[in-house]
Amino acid sequence: MLEMLEMKVKSVVVSPTGEFLVLLVDQEETKVLPIMVGALEANNIAMPLQGIKPPRPMTHDLLKSVIENMGGKLEKVVITDIRDNTYYAEIYITLDGKDIVLDSRPSDAIALALRCGAPIYMKPRLVEFTYDLPDIKTEEE
Repeated sequence: MLEMLEMKVKSVVVSPTGEFLVLLVDQEETKVLPIMVGALEANNIAMPLQGIKPPRPMTHDLLKSVIENMGGKLEKVVITDIRDNTYYAEIYITLDGKDIVLDSRPSDAIALALRCGAPIYMKPRLVEFTYDLPDIKTEEE
């Protein structure tokens, strides 16, 4: 069985057609998995990347607080599948010695992982949906 690939958020960008994309890159930053998200979801991911702390907890901050106050830990998130152009993810939490796996939208899983400092993984079969990073033009360049 192939090992999962650890990914990290490179950036949140707006495509030429106006869609928001989260760019996940492998550790060597050679491959990128673009995931289309809504404007609100893009903002929820961009805030911790930019070091912005809202004055009141946002939903992902609240979920982080709930997990931690219950004695749990976010172990990782995994981008698991794509079906009908929709990506799927799972959130892995340990609580009281039990492993809990929750179905999630990738955008929510990524936003939570960034707040908790948890790793983001991708199932190996999704490599076929990645691009070479130099082929992706971002506004940062």
